[in-house]
Amino acid sequence: MTPIEQYGAGAPEVNRPLRADARRNRARVLAAAEAVFAAEGVGASTEAVARRAGVGIGTVFRHFPTKEALLEAVLVERMRALVEHARRAAEDEDAGTALFGFLEHVVEQSATKNAFADALSGAGVDVTEVVGDVRGELLGAVGALVTRARDAGSLRGDVGAAEVVAVLVGASHAAMWAPDERTRATAVKVILDGLRKMP
Repeated sequence: MTPIEQYGAGAPEVNRPLRADARRNRARVLAAAEAVFAAEGVGASTEAVARRAGVGIGTVFRHFPTKEALLEAVLVERMRALVEHARRAAEDEDAGTALFGFLEHVVEQSATKNAFADALSGAGVDVTEVVGDVRGELLGAVGALVTRARDAGSLRGDVGAAEVVAVLVGASHAAMWAPDERTRATAVKVILDGLRKMP
């Protein structure tokens, strides 16, 4: 028996426009899921998400028929938030500060994001397909930050968006393996400093 059948939630509302109250409930569930999974890990139950959102479990499954569907939605929302962060950063007058501040933010978020991605992969979900569209948006937003920082002389001239993303992945892994906060901060700084244009 599927969660939808078990709780009598009906068909998931994925292919038709949502009413205003349904949109609000969906947003509440997503926000609650992000908070619960961040605090308790991806093993937290959908019941805990429902309690946090203040809705019934049927409401959760009406929007997200499986836990994997909920994790997918949270992962995409987190990446959309990064896109918006990058676009806001591109409006900063100090292009170098904007870029490196954004990169540090991504590293801080990486452990939780990777946990979502690993859980989905373990469930047989093609994460690359799930985040395909928003990943393209994110790469475009990062590319704009990189171009501004390079033109401003804050970034090495031989570095483009692809190199920055590669370094970002390395910094994120370094942060995950660091035994304490001081080591993490130092390691990330050393890695990201390799992108800076030296005097």
